Amino acid sequence: MSFSAFYVEAITFELKMAKRPRSTSLESCMLIIMMLLIFSNHVHALDVYHQAEVELLLSFKASIVHDPSHSLSSWSNSTANNLCYWHGVTCVGDVNSSHVNVIDLHGRNISGRLSSSLFQLSHVEKIDLSNNQLQGQVPHDMFTSSNSLRHLNLSNNNLTGQIPQGSLPGLETLDLCNNMISGKIPENIGSFSSLKFLDLGGNVLAGEIPYSLSNMFNLEYLTLASNQLIGKIPSQLGQVKNLKLIYLGYNNLSGEIPHEIGKLTALNHLDLVFNNLTGQIPDSLGNLTELRYLFLYGNKLTGQLPKSIFGLRKLVSLDLSENSLSGEIPELVSQLQQLEILHLFANNFTGKIPQSLASLARLQVLQLWSNKFSGEIPSDLGKQSNLTVVDLSTNYLTGKVPDTLCHSGKLFKLILFSNSLEGDITESLASCKSLGRVRVQNNRFSGEISAEFVKLSLVYFLDISGNNFSGRIDDKKWDLPSLQMLNIARNRIFGNLPESFGSDKLENLDLSENHLSGIISLNFGNLSELMQLKLSHNKLSGSIPQQLSSCKKLVSLDLSGNQLSGPIPVSLSEMPVLGQLDLSRNQLSGEIPRNLGVIESLVQVNISRNHLHGKLPSTGAFLAINASSVAGNHLCGGDITSGLPPCKGKTVRNNPTWWFILITCFLVALAAFGIAGFIILYIRRRKDLETKTVESEDGIWKMQFFEPKVSRLVSIEDIRSAAKQGNVIAIGNKGAQFVVKEDAVNSISPTFWSKMVEFGNLRHPNIIQLIGICRSEKSAYVIHEYCEGKALSQILRNKNWEQRRKIAVGIARALRFLHFSCSPCFVIGCVSPEKVLVDAEDEPRLWLSLPALRDSKGFVSSAYVAPEATESKDITEKSDIYGFGLVLIELLTGKSPGDIELGAHESIVEWARYCYSDCHLDAWTDPMIRGHVLKNQNEIVETMNLALHCTAGDPTARPCAKELYKTLDSITKTSSCVAVKLVSSPF
Repeated sequence: MSFSAFYVEAITFELKMAKRPRSTSLESCMLIIMMLLIFSNHVHALDVYHQAEVELLLSFKASIVHDPSHSLSSWSNSTANNLCYWHGVTCVGDVNSSHVNVIDLHGRNISGRLSSSLFQLSHVEKIDLSNNQLQGQVPHDMFTSSNSLRHLNLSNNNLTGQIPQGSLPGLETLDLCNNMISGKIPENIGSFSSLKFLDLGGNVLAGEIPYSLSNMFNLEYLTLASNQLIGKIPSQLGQVKNLKLIYLGYNNLSGEIPHEIGKLTALNHLDLVFNNLTGQIPDSLGNLTELRYLFLYGNKLTGQLPKSIFGLRKLVSLDLSENSLSGEIPELVSQLQQLEILHLFANNFTGKIPQSLASLARLQVLQLWSNKFSGEIPSDLGKQSNLTVVDLSTNYLTGKVPDTLCHSGKLFKLILFSNSLEGDITESLASCKSLGRVRVQNNRFSGEISAEFVKLSLVYFLDISGNNFSGRIDDKKWDLPSLQMLNIARNRIFGNLPESFGSDKLENLDLSENHLSGIISLNFGNLSELMQLKLSHNKLSGSIPQQLSSCKKLVSLDLSGNQLSGPIPVSLSEMPVLGQLDLSRNQLSGEIPRNLGVIESLVQVNISRNHLHGKLPSTGAFLAINASSVAGNHLCGGDITSGLPPCKGKTVRNNPTWWFILITCFLVALAAFGIAGFIILYIRRRKDLETKTVESEDGIWKMQFFEPKVSRLVSIEDIRSAAKQGNVIAIGNKGAQFVVKEDAVNSISPTFWSKMVEFGNLRHPNIIQLIGICRSEKSAYVIHEYCEGKALSQILRNKNWEQRRKIAVGIARALRFLHFSCSPCFVIGCVSPEKVLVDAEDEPRLWLSLPALRDSKGFVSSAYVAPEATESKDITEKSDIYGFGLVLIELLTGKSPGDIELGAHESIVEWARYCYSDCHLDAWTDPMIRGHVLKNQNEIVETMNLALHCTAGDPTARPCAKELYKTLDSITKTSSCVAVKLVSSPF
């Protein structure tokens, strides 16, 4: 009965008593008055408490600066009487004596500082503010204000500061993961005696794990992963008998795995990945009979696997990869009948792959690459299981590939490269319709490529290079509609080229080093997505088809080492992004097209060992060409570096054909002043592009321009004024616009300026063009083209997943161009969202500042610079890949290295690795794209996989720009297939 109802009953009773004798009635009246007074005081107290709750909630609302979903719109004084109906507020009690019991505003994307007012609600039992954008320090009185609190979740925000002192003995859930909380874990954390769930992962906590954790006898879930914790894992953890899950990965923990962990018989998930743990795997882990997930990868563990591990019959996933484990894998593995994922790659295991693996009915993912396994692949592997991924690459395997691998009809990825396998694999895989990615290069496979093998509709990546395949490939119909990458190089294929490969998505085609003959099909010009074509070292004849110029995305064309004849097609001069052209060692004749190299993307040309004659073009690609790239012809002219003789008149007199051409050109020149004017303009343009010396009030300036219009119309005063005032220089009636940036030159090598010509000639749709540079002894100005758009760091949060994916692909395309299509390659040094300009069509363009254009010693300090570059001050292509990986993480999670206070870039990578392996997608994807997660789940997982490869601590483990572009662009084609959440094999 409520307090008010009790008073109503009491008053009714006293009115009845009033009908009794007078003396009794007086006493009753006095009692009624007293009870009314008490009731009025209670009502007043309730009003005061109600008003206090209103003020505390409104105080929290006042600290919120952005509420995009209007979750707090109902919170106002005008609706204070209906406090319990406010959005996210739950009360207990009746209408007259209710109080706030729950505050649940998770996933509302609200931002602002976290006010301590909510923790002063004296009856609140649950506060959930997870998955928002709250910032500022964690309130210092969070653990001292309310003794009623049972569940507190502040995860996935941007909170800073340290974990506050204090204790809430009744607290059962404490989740502070994925913030930016620093400092040490308080020693008195063990005083939270009722705690069942503790998650402090994904922060920047330092120091050692407190021994006092052993006092939490009720604790079931413990994660401290993805921090900067050091020291040993406390053996006292073995006293917390109720533990079911332990996540301590992605820290700097050292020492051996405590054998006391084997006492935690309720444990079903143990994750100690990416630490510095040493020694052997304790035999006591075999006591964890409830264990389903055992992750110890990325440590320095040694020795053989304890046999007790194979007694963990409930194991679903076992990952011991990237250690230094050795010995053989016993046949006891057959006891793991629940196993779905087995990762033992990157160790020193020897001996044969256990035959008993074939008996694991639930096995889906098997990755044993980069070990020392020998012998044959188990004969019945795949016959009884649902294999989707098999990677046995880089071992010493021999024999044939079992026909049973694809028995389940679900095998999607088959990676067997760099072994000594043999037989006709194309015949055995011809019926595997589920295949999407096949890499079997560098083995001893032989036989002809079967007709059915070239009709696998899902295959998008096929590499069978470096084997002994023979026969023809033009006698069968190729029907691979998903194909993007095909490599058949270094085999014994002969005959003509196929007319088609059955795919309009083909991006990379390598048929080099075979015995192919005949002509290059005109149909190759229909490959609109083609970016690399390599037909070198065959016996191809005939002319180079003009139709190849229709491949507008072609970056690299290698036709060297054939028997091609005729002239170089003039149409090759019109290919917009062609960067590498190798026509050497053929029988080409005639002159080099005058305009070849006018389009500045062409930076690497080799035309040596042909029958070409005439003058070397004066275009960018030939200005400083190496002598070996033009040798073995009858050419003249060019720069001194070409080693060619000058074009003398004697040569012309001895050649009647040249006399006729010369006289004709002379007569035409006399009759047409337009041509003469064009020549004058051309000479003037060349002069405009020469380095100029200009005297100014503050010294002598050298000005180098790569656009004649700018050279003629812009003075050093214009440039300095624009840089000082932050203005854009506009030229011409249509307002051609350019941006000026100032830079210091103290640390620039003198040889750097000679490289500027090469960079000024670069043209790529995803790179902001360099227009010119002006320098004096003290400073320099870099002039870029002006592009409409905003920095990625400014607009990222407003982009959906499709837009972010397009941005990522564009950046990768630019890196591939800079690293592989430029000679020498250009290293950015710091790939960051601030250096990416995104236009209205979501097309990214890289802004290359002056320090990024320096040589490998031009170090730039930034959170996006790779760790090894920070230490050595030496920047390489792999440094760019690391920065790109961080950008990918930011596109996926919305978090950047700048969000972390200490050890920024390292912590964000560790956090991402932890989330990728141990957390649900919703826990680490940016709230702005969570609506796309369900539809693009596999795509997002694969992209994070690539990001983690790009940010590997070992630079050699990172993919090159060409590989990452192919992988990133192909991810969208495979999003419908089963994604594997754990780390997969190298690219």
